[in-house]
Amino acid sequence: MVNFKEDERLSTLNHSCAHVMAQAVKHLYPHAKFWVGPVVKEGFYYDIDLGNDVVNDEVIAAIEKEMKKICKEGKKIYRREVSKAEAMEMFKDDMYKLDLISNLEDGNITVYDQGDFTDLCRGPHVDNTKLCKNFKLVKHSGVYWKGDASNHVMQRIYGVCFPTAEELEAHLKELEEAKERDHRKIGKEMELFMSDDLVGRGLPMFLPKGYTVWQELENYIKDKERRLGYLHVMTPCVGTVNLYKTSGHWDHYKENMFPPMEVEGESFVLRPMNCPHHMMIYANTQHSYKDLPIRIGEIAHDFRFEASGTLKGIERGRHFCQNDAHLFVTPEQIESEFSKVVDLIFNTYKDFGITDYRCVLSLRDPEDKVKYHDDDEMWNNAENALRKVLNDLGIEYTEEIGEAAFYGPKLDVNVKPAVGNEYTLSTCQLDFCLPAKFNLTYVDKDGQKKTPVVLHRAILGSLDRFMAYILEETKGNLPLWLAPVQAMILPVKNDDEELNAYAHDLYGYLLDNNIRVDIDERAEKLGYRVREAQVKKIPYLIILGKQEAQDGTVSYRLHGQQNTTTVSKDEFLAMLKDEIATKKLSK
Repeated sequence: MVNFKEDERLSTLNHSCAHVMAQAVKHLYPHAKFWVGPVVKEGFYYDIDLGNDVVNDEVIAAIEKEMKKICKEGKKIYRREVSKAEAMEMFKDDMYKLDLISNLEDGNITVYDQGDFTDLCRGPHVDNTKLCKNFKLVKHSGVYWKGDASNHVMQRIYGVCFPTAEELEAHLKELEEAKERDHRKIGKEMELFMSDDLVGRGLPMFLPKGYTVWQELENYIKDKERRLGYLHVMTPCVGTVNLYKTSGHWDHYKENMFPPMEVEGESFVLRPMNCPHHMMIYANTQHSYKDLPIRIGEIAHDFRFEASGTLKGIERGRHFCQNDAHLFVTPEQIESEFSKVVDLIFNTYKDFGITDYRCVLSLRDPEDKVKYHDDDEMWNNAENALRKVLNDLGIEYTEEIGEAAFYGPKLDVNVKPAVGNEYTLSTCQLDFCLPAKFNLTYVDKDGQKKTPVVLHRAILGSLDRFMAYILEETKGNLPLWLAPVQAMILPVKNDDEELNAYAHDLYGYLLDNNIRVDIDERAEKLGYRVREAQVKKIPYLIILGKQEAQDGTVSYRLHGQQNTTTVSKDEFLAMLKDEIATKKLSK
């Protein structure tokens, strides 16, 4: 999806369109006052004080109609430089503009005129309003002035603008597709998860069906890890501040952590990540080089203080569960263990049909002495070692400065979702730093104590984000093995004793064979029950009538299809079991 802020042409056009919108609002609401109207990556918005008037869909339609008139007039847009005193006089009736002007330096203030409207702005703008005609106002919301809950609420109106009608239409289609794929919408329809401000923003709760999907993901990745020699542990969700001072998180990551809790003279924090706990598990026992590699894995609950504006369903929350692991290795084992992690990532992607991704070698910014552990030799060794491994494995990658963890470089695997911008799903980090901080050792073949190297890795990333990604990729049409309800039994009539008896017999038969099955025998028309099951994305709908009850058969239809196939119940079960065992992708 296009980033309006990074595209200079679109940025200028959308900034100009924000002024067209403000002019239209001023025509319709002469009492309106304006704060800021910036270009953002999604387009533009303007924060407006309309007094007692509230924006709704009818208001948006009226504003758009007035904007079209302004664009049709094609007024020239002029830039003027004014003094601070002139600007204060010009906007003396608008407290929001006066607030902005008070922070500007005299001699560096500009305004833009278009017909009967003048606005404070740095620019630049297009030549005339006619160029802004291909626009659409896409959403609106209430926001606190300056983002401060103690201030009053303003109306924020968002829009987009393109040079051509074709580009606008294509973008609006993409927005509609994004809306249909939004995991929050899908999660609500499928009854997967919920959130409530009384519990806390960014703290989603998984409902029974959603937790079923979550558990299937957990079982899937744990099974893969066990086959590769991982040892799973469980560690607490809190730790002492001293634990994180030892690891370095307190110095380098504190702003992302929840504040300390004082208990009996000790300070505790909710953990943002799990490496310090796993370091302590390794330190619990003496190790020989013969014990290594040791692979400690955990589906771990973590907490990070994310700004409220960045929260997005289960994709980005303040609580999440990482598919985390730490591999304690000798220097000689780095390449082979790293290679196994890469294989695990790509084998997992194959199971889920993930093909659109790119590999990034994330390095530190050597000029940033605050964000990163200050040890040039350690960083040079770690970055060179990871670069060599990637080159030896023949992995194509790009390098990005400033994206490393504070303790070491990493391989990030960034996926490109069906809609929206790419983000990191899997990662593997090379760490010479934390093992030394925790005084971890093993006895080498020469009898000397050595410091192990640690590979931090996450394959699914967090189960929460991975689940959001899969929901959006599949539009909720999950493969059978992941579907929370795999089959729904729908008796044609609910007042036929023989049919009801068969429906319940089939229900028990499938349940006993570990199929997640449900039965809908409500006193509703069959068509209504079928449509409801379709909304919930249930893969198999079992339509039972008198003939099926007499023959002991199953008539089923796949989600989204109308044709029905009839088979014996044993054939039906065998088909489901095969589809589940082979983890076939969604049809």
